[in-house]
Amino acid sequence: MTTQQAPISSPFGYRSTAKEVVEGIDLSGKNVLVTGGYSGLGTETVRALAGAGANVIVGARRPDAAHEVLDEMPGDIEVLGLDLSDPASIDAFAAAVSEKWGRLDILINNAAIMASPLARDARGYEMQFATNHLGHFQLTARLWPLLKAAEGARVVALSSIGHRIVGVDIDDPNYNNREYSKWPAYGQAKSANALFALHLDTLGEPHGVRAFSVHPGGIVTPLQRHLTMEEQTAMGWFDAEGNVNEAFKSTEEGASTSVWCAVSPLLEGEGGVYCEDCNIAAPADPNKPGPGGVHPHVLDAGIAAKLWAKSEELTGVEFRP
Repeated sequence: MTTQQAPISSPFGYRSTAKEVVEGIDLSGKNVLVTGGYSGLGTETVRALAGAGANVIVGARRPDAAHEVLDEMPGDIEVLGLDLSDPASIDAFAAAVSEKWGRLDILINNAAIMASPLARDARGYEMQFATNHLGHFQLTARLWPLLKAAEGARVVALSSIGHRIVGVDIDDPNYNNREYSKWPAYGQAKSANALFALHLDTLGEPHGVRAFSVHPGGIVTPLQRHLTMEEQTAMGWFDAEGNVNEAFKSTEEGASTSVWCAVSPLLEGEGGVYCEDCNIAAPADPNKPGPGGVHPHVLDAGIAAKLWAKSEELTGVEFRP
């Protein structure tokens, strides 16, 4: 049964780090996969989980760059090539993981692009939706047998406060019949990530697989590569002198909620919720705009099921729970 979308008593919070969240938890023998685990939040996510003893595979669009970051990091960490906008790459990556492991205990769908100019993959699909959502949808489907083989596997989908921008246009997710705008496209992709976790949890619960979506917080990372400094200053992310907003988190703090969802004993038997600041998020109040909370369109099981069916149609990948 999907967990109630309401905060619980968590010992961690806004400024907790990934290392603090995993302290005292032994992940020896656990198999963990992190997409994009060599940049920004992904790096700190891998550092924390590998440091706790997990065997970690990192899916990397740029394997050479990943090796530069990860080869000196302590722990059992392996890099494999993965392009989430390329279905053949996803299938090859999943096959390689399946050859190495008989089960997958934790899957963190971390990789993303944000507010990019209009681009399309080889299928003609809008790139933010294709990479952030459809790529992870196909990957999770291909890894499903490994997740079911684990005892109490968890899937963590990186969403964002950007989900509040807009929901998913089920009829035209790829901007074929409407004008493209980079921020609504990002908002749609992040809403899709949360809806994906919601429906995956429904399908996974009978098999002991639980899913969570995460807003990591505001953090300066390479995710902002498509934004000018003028844009970021206008949004209040930096001041006129180029200093980062004091409310922003460090990458170590930003990775904490992903790690918390992946390992916290408080979430045993729970799932299907949107989390932030190392807790289950409160529902947002539409009459009181603020930086936190989850909006109702990503908590709608009916919309989640429709998106799931559309995703199967677009990828040609049938998910078999």
